[in-house]
Amino acid sequence: MHPIAASVPRQAWRQLVQRTTASSSSSSSTSRLSSLVATKQQQQFSTVIGTTTPKRSSSSSSALSGFRSNCSSSSRRSYSSSPPPPPPRKKNPNELKFWPFVVVIALGSGGYILLANQRNGMPTVPPKKEDPSGLLASPSKPTPTFSPDEVTVIFVLGGPGAGKGTQCANLVKDYGFTHLSAGDLLRAEQDRPGSQFGELIKDCIKNGAIVPMEVTVQLLENAMTEAINSGNPNKKFLIDGFPRKMDQALKFEEVVCPAKFVLFYDCPEEEMERRLLERGKTSGRSDDNIQSIKKRFRTFVETSMPVVDYYEKEGRVVKVNATATPQKVYEATKQEISKFGIRI
Repeated sequence: MHPIAASVPRQAWRQLVQRTTASSSSSSSTSRLSSLVATKQQQQFSTVIGTTTPKRSSSSSSALSGFRSNCSSSSRRSYSSSPPPPPPRKKNPNELKFWPFVVVIALGSGGYILLANQRNGMPTVPPKKEDPSGLLASPSKPTPTFSPDEVTVIFVLGGPGAGKGTQCANLVKDYGFTHLSAGDLLRAEQDRPGSQFGELIKDCIKNGAIVPMEVTVQLLENAMTEAINSGNPNKKFLIDGFPRKMDQALKFEEVVCPAKFVLFYDCPEEEMERRLLERGKTSGRSDDNIQSIKKRFRTFVETSMPVVDYYEKEGRVVKVNATATPQKVYEATKQEISKFGIRI
């Protein structure tokens, strides 16, 4: 027995149980009744709707169904949750970066273009020329070694056998000139022990060719320097047989000393050939033979005569007829050089 029932009179307990049971049955009946009423009302509402609403056509039903389907799918898409974003990429400290290389290349290209534009506006320097003999061209000087105000240089030109040596000897005796023969200097150089140009000079002289300009100009400059340092008070030079070519003349005047004028002894080729063959009987020179003489004539006409023509256009040529006797030629020489201020 329930503990509470023990303290309550039996009759009162029965009444309490009956009331509770009746209340429970009434509550259950009420719930069933409410459910039935609701079901009935729903059926009546469905009947009314069915009789009042016109039948939809199949096409309208299809359109409505499609619209509902679209709305449903749109609703689902609108409210569907998007996929979560990917996790952020972790930076690798060892990953190779390319932008520094791009910056370096851009800066280098810009600098190169700027340098090229600057160099385009600069005067170009002509390349150094090398002589066919293999000798490098002598470096140019800002000014000649000797000033024409202090040193007098006269070029003495004429064909082989024109008598240049004889007339130079007379001028040295009477005027105090120092006679420098380019041919004599070259022959002395070829015979000098240990000369690096000996064989080259020997071949050029034998074949009637012109010795490279750098060798001849340097030998002449050395000889002039030695003569001046030895105490020659006159500082006057006769350079015999030079220049043989136009470039020799220009180079000498550029680096050594400008010439005052050219003393040119004009003589026919036949007379020069006769004199050379006669001289060859006693001179012992290897170039005093008919083959070398012909080559020397041809070289003089082709290379040395343009030098005479160049200086003649500048008004710096003294021309003397050399077919007469040596004494008469010398008298004519003294008369002509006096026009340039050369006096005894």
